[in-house]
Amino acid sequence: MSPPKLSKRVSTALINALSAGVVPRVGLEHIAVGREREIQALLQDLDNIAGGGAAFRFVVGRYGAGKSFTLQLLRNHAMEQGFVVADADLTPERRLAGSNGASLATYRELMHNLATKSRPDGGALTIILERWIAGIQTQVAQETGKKPNDDGFDSQVEAKIREVVKDVADLVNGFEFANVIIAYWSGYRTDDDTKKTAALRWLRGEFATKTEARAALGVRVIIDDETWYDYIKLVARFVSDLGYKGLLIFLDEAIHLYKINTTIARQNNYDKLLAMFNDAMQGRVGHLGTVIGGTPQLLEDPRRGLYSDPAWQRRTAKSRFVKAGVQDMSGPAIWLEPLTKEDILQLLQRLTEIYAAHHTSQPQLTQRELQDFLGAVTNRVGAETLLTPGEVVRDFIGVLNILQQNPQMTLNQIVHSASFQPSKAHKDVSIDETSEFAEFTV
Repeated sequence: MSPPKLSKRVSTALINALSAGVVPRVGLEHIAVGREREIQALLQDLDNIAGGGAAFRFVVGRYGAGKSFTLQLLRNHAMEQGFVVADADLTPERRLAGSNGASLATYRELMHNLATKSRPDGGALTIILERWIAGIQTQVAQETGKKPNDDGFDSQVEAKIREVVKDVADLVNGFEFANVIIAYWSGYRTDDDTKKTAALRWLRGEFATKTEARAALGVRVIIDDETWYDYIKLVARFVSDLGYKGLLIFLDEAIHLYKINTTIARQNNYDKLLAMFNDAMQGRVGHLGTVIGGTPQLLEDPRRGLYSDPAWQRRTAKSRFVKAGVQDMSGPAIWLEPLTKEDILQLLQRLTEIYAAHHTSQPQLTQRELQDFLGAVTNRVGAETLLTPGEVVRDFIGVLNILQQNPQMTLNQIVHSASFQPSKAHKDVSIDETSEFAEFTV
């Protein structure tokens, strides 16, 4: 399927983001190259989740292997297909297990970034709830012929709302979750903004004490470091009952779990990750997908990585039949291989077309000129280095800008001048470095 027509808004976002060396939030389908098999495997997971199943994947790659790009591309695909999505970067302050709010902070970030096709930039919780309630009101009106101000209308709407929340009430902590949804409906029905706000705060994990939550909503529990994942599972069940295909959560920068210095704290996070994995693999959760972005160190380091835990090693080890040039997409980890030089040339061609569409006066570059540019960049940085497409792309956008503003110049004059200095490539890669685009060896 070909990408949709490129709008000025999308071309602007692409050019601005790529010029700054960051992953765009929109328009990724226009520049996605060389990841067809990986994306196809992840899209199959979406089908399984929509059917009531669950999925858990690691997207693994070295520095510059395009993990964030792949996660963002899948996020956009999922929203287009009718999923609710949420993403968060793990940091020293946001973990999967920990005290003093470290894991609750991850939940809060996910809820802050909750997004749908109609609200792709996050903050979709209110929209989800109010569109659901409005839909039920419409359904009741059609079935009964009553209007919202008629006697008995609200009670019938509430009865249908309780039918939905009853489905989550049987899950762990589901009773309190259901009561908060009912409290939101009560505030919605009576235009009580205080009650609606309190319900949203509770669902986002923003109450600090049980006493405060009980006073505001009459519930005796709050979302905390110990229970946050239970509520992710509740949200997945709830949004699927509302008509969405499921919930996908994306946790990037998982290398921060590897970096936890305290052995016990690090193992606690690995144990939490294992519990999430087992839930998905053993069918204990439905309509939920979890995608983790990490480096080879996170998985394979026998001292600090997941391989230090025998249970994780059994679950994530590559098949002994996998070798260079052979991929197995059925396991929990999808390993991103370096893009080829041909892939990079295809990317440059697409960027040329995007830039030409954005600046109607910009001339097209020939395939030979694109090859000359790539050759000039790789020759300057040296054959022993690792050069990421993120660096190539930033340089290429810069060259296109010069050509746009100086039409008397040619690409050959720019890239073969003594003043042309490509972005610095990386010889030594540390786990502290991150990049957004796939790498290839030159």
